[in-house]
Amino acid sequence: MSVSRLIIHGGHPLAGAVTPPADKSITHRALILGALARGTSVIGARSVGEDNLSTASVLRALGVTVRETAGGFEVEGVGGPSGLSAPSGPLDCGNSGTTLRLMAGVLAGAPFSSVLTGDASLRRRPMARLAPLVAMGAGLEGTTPPLTIHGCPLTGAHHRLPLASAQVKSAVLLAGLFAEGETRVWEPGRSRDHTERLLRAQGVRLSEDEDGTLILTPPTRPLAALALEVAPDVSSAAFFLAASALLPGSRVQVRAGVNPLRTGFLDALEAMGVAVRRRDEAQAGASRWRPSTRTGRRPAPPPSATRSRSGPSTSSRWWRWWPRRPGAAPRSGTRRSSG
Repeated sequence: MSVSRLIIHGGHPLAGAVTPPADKSITHRALILGALARGTSVIGARSVGEDNLSTASVLRALGVTVRETAGGFEVEGVGGPSGLSAPSGPLDCGNSGTTLRLMAGVLAGAPFSSVLTGDASLRRRPMARLAPLVAMGAGLEGTTPPLTIHGCPLTGAHHRLPLASAQVKSAVLLAGLFAEGETRVWEPGRSRDHTERLLRAQGVRLSEDEDGTLILTPPTRPLAALALEVAPDVSSAAFFLAASALLPGSRVQVRAGVNPLRTGFLDALEAMGVAVRRRDEAQAGASRWRPSTRTGRRPAPPPSATRSRSGPSTSSRWWRWWPRRPGAAPRSGTRRSSG
């Protein structure tokens, strides 16, 4: 048996600026929440991938008007699950587990049955963790896709998730939007909180008690339409950041969202001795929340204006990187991220 070897010789130090594609986690949620709102949502999302397009496709199959624009999407909201149309066939989520799990939460409260499926890889992924939707009254068939969901009027419940999962948490919160009574969700660790921040920005009352349990009170008025620029995804810059850390003398700037619940890679680099400096948000350019003139309502404040223990989630900042010698003290201005 022959064995081949790949030898990689290090190059010159890296220098320059990188702006990754839009954060797909935020884009998924913005598309879905825009569809559930009343009015036209304008979502600026640069260089979206197939997963986000799967979410847009599923929404279209449910009767939502989703237009792709040069800068992202425009979504005509239907005002809630009751405004969705029963699909003519299975809803294809492609390879996107986020699309399937989040849409399961939406469809749990829809007045019809539907089937969520995907490609061969997605059809092997477990969906048993969506059981909290059953506790709220929805009917679910299947532990892997295709997943049949029998929508019905839902009742709020208190859920204690066995594992921290942003997707399951988000599915429950989306179902809770249109349930009778409060929905409470506790998870054993902190997962990304894009859904919570967007919901608060749309006017939803979502609080947190001392043990971290989220408490959602169903809104009494339609969700506010969204108008936002989705921050670039810092995780998509990991390849560039790792390369710059390995090449002494590198200096790389990254414009990206720095939600502390998404910056574990930065923590790992800092633990390895890589210096990280953050420029002022105002200089770097925050994610912009653009007033919408199409909704007939005053726009909600941007997600970056909402506060929680984790700080801003959709802000975009420049991160500056350069390797430092092992044991060397951090340069002036360097600080650890709070993730």
